[in-house]
Amino acid sequence: MKIHRKQEKGTAVSQITLDDDYNVPDYRPDIVKVLKEKGELRFDEVKAGSGAVWVKGSLIFRVLYRSDQENGKISSLRGEIPFQEKLNMDGLSEYETVRASGDIEDITIGVINSRKLSVRAVVVLKAMAEEEVDEELTAQAEDAEEYEQNVGRQDVLRLLVAAKDICRQKSEVVLPSSKPNVREILWKSIELRNVESYLKEGKAGVTGEIQISVLYSEEEEGQRLQWYETTVPLACGTDCEAGEEDCIFRIRVTPVSMELEVKPDYDGEERILVMEIALDMDIRVWREESLELLRDIYSLGKNVIPVRRERKLDRLLIKNFAKCRLNEQMELPESQEKILQICACEGTACLEKKETTQNGVQAEGTMTVELLYITTDDTMPVGTIREIYPFSQLIEVPDISAGTRIELDCGIEQLSAVMLDQEHIEIKAVVHLDLMAFEECPVSNIEEVSEEPVDMEELKNRPGLVGYIAKAGDDLWTIAKENHTTIQDIMATNQLTDQRLAPGAKILIVKQVS
Repeated sequence: MKIHRKQEKGTAVSQITLDDDYNVPDYRPDIVKVLKEKGELRFDEVKAGSGAVWVKGSLIFRVLYRSDQENGKISSLRGEIPFQEKLNMDGLSEYETVRASGDIEDITIGVINSRKLSVRAVVVLKAMAEEEVDEELTAQAEDAEEYEQNVGRQDVLRLLVAAKDICRQKSEVVLPSSKPNVREILWKSIELRNVESYLKEGKAGVTGEIQISVLYSEEEEGQRLQWYETTVPLACGTDCEAGEEDCIFRIRVTPVSMELEVKPDYDGEERILVMEIALDMDIRVWREESLELLRDIYSLGKNVIPVRRERKLDRLLIKNFAKCRLNEQMELPESQEKILQICACEGTACLEKKETTQNGVQAEGTMTVELLYITTDDTMPVGTIREIYPFSQLIEVPDISAGTRIELDCGIEQLSAVMLDQEHIEIKAVVHLDLMAFEECPVSNIEEVSEEPVDMEELKNRPGLVGYIAKAGDDLWTIAKENHTTIQDIMATNQLTDQRLAPGAKILIVKQVS
């Protein structure tokens, strides 16, 4: 009997600093002031080697800035900085499968001169290697009639599916008639909200909402700034062979790319927003099973020596969800332009610490909120503000222990910004926390048995009849094995109908000789 499972083989973490100068392309106007920056990581190659992982990719950054053109015209640009990093991982070979991820802890883009930017980012790279193993377990010995066998039940998780796939979705949004045509997209924000996973009808996927915000210059003379917000449904899935019944699943979704472009409609006017997203889906499906395992073995006719090997099995302790609500107030600095209207509210949630407590898991993290808004000052028409808010939430996990393995994901379920006045904004958010707790169950599995002749001299010296008073925790298997008899013989001698022994019960034990 085999139990399929996946186990971590190694992890590696490295913090790198990317620091480079970036020349503004000739077709872009001169930079006067950086208004907003954003960065994302793209991984081009992840390669395992002997004792190390090579990660190759790029930091892609976007900048919204005030130019030197009249009336403080707003412009934008996109650039990238390549990187290649070696992460040491003991015991890794070049044939292993390794997954890489990364977080941008900080990104700062400053103006060196009107044609050159300074880009500095602190990036944390993570690599993890996993291997799939089949744990071979013994349900009963061959030639079962020759042995007395103690077979017990064990609750375990059997891994049915461990798959990764890229899921893509393309949606088109037509600008409402009240909005002018698009000349150029200056800033875009695409974020997932209310994401829920599912496993049904041979499919594994996610549903939710895609929140789109776009700042653009209009086609009319004067090229005034316009903004538009909308929401489109998220519906992304892939084939999954696992059945739905009695299955436990976890689907992790990580955006790989989120692009937004404009294209002409049937009249040739630039009014259709085309959104394309690619999501990395990490799918795991398990089934809880109760298995019969051989716990112990002996024989009356020979001395049986079991050869044991420890096998590791998993058991699901709990799958739990929690929500942490935040209600904060954001205030503009006195030196900053006042708000006329909010264009976009962007947010990211980052889990920084998870600590096992007596009652569960204490999750702590931060939520970063960035606002892009139209100001009351025509010479500086766009403003931004960014704040970081901490959050903390206890997620209950019954029977948690120091050895419990915790997998915890977080994300933003809801986020809104409401103007109270031109200097104050109310921020409301809901952070969702998805937890799975696993308990590792080591099993001393009997791989094989060796046999020796019974020591007849020692057996003859044992008493043929023993009176025994049961103690708390006694069981007939142990009593029978220690006294060279069988459970069936003890029950027959004492006219027992139940194998359970109450403390204080008196029984007679007759030695059996083959």
